[in-house]
Amino acid sequence: MPAVLPEAPAILEIRHAVRAWLARHEPAGGVVVALSGGADSLALTAAAVAEAPAVRALVVDHRLQDGSGDVAAVAASRALALGCAGADVVAVDVTGPGGLEAAARAARYAALDAGRSGRPVLLGHTLDDQAETVLLGLARGSGGRSIRGMAEYDAPWGRPLLGVRRATTRTACAELGLEPHEDPHNSDPGFTRVRLRTEVLPLLEDVLGGGVAPALARTAEQLREDGEVLDTLSRQALAAARDGDDLVVERLIYVPVAVRRRVLRLWLHDCGAKALTDRQLRAVDELVGRWRGQGGVAVGGGRPGVRLVASRRRGRLSAGFVND
Repeated sequence: MPAVLPEAPAILEIRHAVRAWLARHEPAGGVVVALSGGADSLALTAAAVAEAPAVRALVVDHRLQDGSGDVAAVAASRALALGCAGADVVAVDVTGPGGLEAAARAARYAALDAGRSGRPVLLGHTLDDQAETVLLGLARGSGGRSIRGMAEYDAPWGRPLLGVRRATTRTACAELGLEPHEDPHNSDPGFTRVRLRTEVLPLLEDVLGGGVAPALARTAEQLREDGEVLDTLSRQALAAARDGDDLVVERLIYVPVAVRRRVLRLWLHDCGAKALTDRQLRAVDELVGRWRGQGGVAVGGGRPGVRLVASRRRGRLSAGFVND
């Protein structure tokens, strides 16, 4: 049986956020909660058990620190005590490109996806995480898409707490009598996100007089709403411009640039592009909007020794892999 939760302000706020998310997205067959043992995921788990018909917890052990297996086991036992129908610990190997943070994230999401049994996975990302994500997107400078932040539901990933502050989850744990695990990585200044959290955002709050994190989160929400409209228009324009695997240039010339570049991004991804940069996308767009007889544009994709090249010939855009 689920534990009876106190009628205290912080846990009630989190329960309301989870309840609203469940009402909007109506997941069938219950949900899975990604539980690390930290305050955000622990409070989320407690609220999910109180609000959802069936909840399982998945605890990913990254095995990056001594005793990580014990931490994962404690988190799983807490999930069961809170009323989860099950709690599984999945150990992963953290390897791959992009540094430790990116490799750990990739391993974690792969394990969660493999273990979710077709159900949505609830993640404990808060409003503060959203603000940090927007700042990271601004630093990349890759346009509105990069500062739209995280979606509250990008199947199978659900984020009910994007309107809840991190301090609220910590207070909720105190209300529940739970002591969350403090991951040393969350205070390690070697990680960019940690420095944003501990140095950049507090400085912005001080200089700008407060309210920075909520403002960044609102910006992300507004850009996501606008982006969804542009994405719909882009899919329609892509369908109209297609001729087999190619695009007919004359059907794209008068499409607004903001939509056209989205069309080209979708098309290039369909062709196998990876890690597409803004510079590459603009160069491909010039094959349509500033055609001067220029040659093809190489974009990210393929495998070592092979690259994807977009080119224009006889009024059509085509993309194919060529040897270096």
